[in-house]
Amino acid sequence: LWDYAITDIDDLQRPSLWNGKILVPFCLESKLGGVQRLLDVDEALWYRRSFQVVKAVDQKYLLNFEAVDHRCEVFVNDKFVGRHVGGNTPFHFDVTDAIGDGENELVVRVEDATEAFQLRGKQALNARGIWYTQVSGIWQTVWLEQVPQVYAERVKIETRVSGEVDVEVFTGEGEAKNLQCQAVVSLNGQEISRAAGPSVRLRLNIPDPQLWTPDSPTLYDLELHVQDDVIRTYFGIREVGKLKDADGHWRFALNGKIVFHWGPLDQGWWPDGLLTPPSDEAMLFDIEWLKSAGFNMIRKHIKVEPRRYYYHCDRLGMLLWQDHVSGGVGAAWPK
Repeated sequence: LWDYAITDIDDLQRPSLWNGKILVPFCLESKLGGVQRLLDVDEALWYRRSFQVVKAVDQKYLLNFEAVDHRCEVFVNDKFVGRHVGGNTPFHFDVTDAIGDGENELVVRVEDATEAFQLRGKQALNARGIWYTQVSGIWQTVWLEQVPQVYAERVKIETRVSGEVDVEVFTGEGEAKNLQCQAVVSLNGQEISRAAGPSVRLRLNIPDPQLWTPDSPTLYDLELHVQDDVIRTYFGIREVGKLKDADGHWRFALNGKIVFHWGPLDQGWWPDGLLTPPSDEAMLFDIEWLKSAGFNMIRKHIKVEPRRYYYHCDRLGMLLWQDHVSGGVGAAWPK
């Protein structure tokens, strides 16, 4: 539960009075958030909460937001730490210099002009037909992360059906050189490949690769050491492409074989959480039910899900088409 307040959009000073409590990560308009109020284009939404930190020496602290709709500014202990525009993707701020030992305060200010030109998907100010209740503010998880001075911010993994796997690490300081990196791959708890070197790019060779398919969704565990940072992730070995059938028509291919994609248009809206699934079990129920009904694919329609949703699809053997979230009217497109 966080404090929340709604002010005039021209009011840039933090509120002196708060309207009540909201349950994060559910949005202002949702039943699960506990408020169920629409945010007007001329209003700003504010959040406030406290959190405890035992600050460690030589460590950095990253404040992660999985998604905030649509524009936000973030303050820690009255210090501005960053802003973000875009309601669908994760972002983070380095708050190392803003936090201290003990109790800290976090304040977030949000603006959301749903039907202006911004990516909104199925959201509308007047919910009707195929247009659904708008979503304003924090609608995915917020979390604090402690990392070493040099850390793995992002990992890019490319696989080939031959068993070659390329791993590229992007550090928090940009693309770094001459870092000591090590990658260890295991399957069912048994190590099967490793690579190391003074580089952020490593190539692994997987013996007798078990390819990912909807019927056999094999996932390999990957442990990465980047200097003092250790992260754990996974990958499946698969190649998506196209082939011509006997009549010369293009068909979808998976691992060099034609595969028929069979699945629903899934808009990902929930009666109580709107864009936000009410629980991990709820996400699982949807995917498992569609899988048991015989589908091998979900088209996620103009919505980005929490990242854990995609992990469940990988784990359970569900192909996924990801639509781009659509925008409004009036864009000044470059020519």
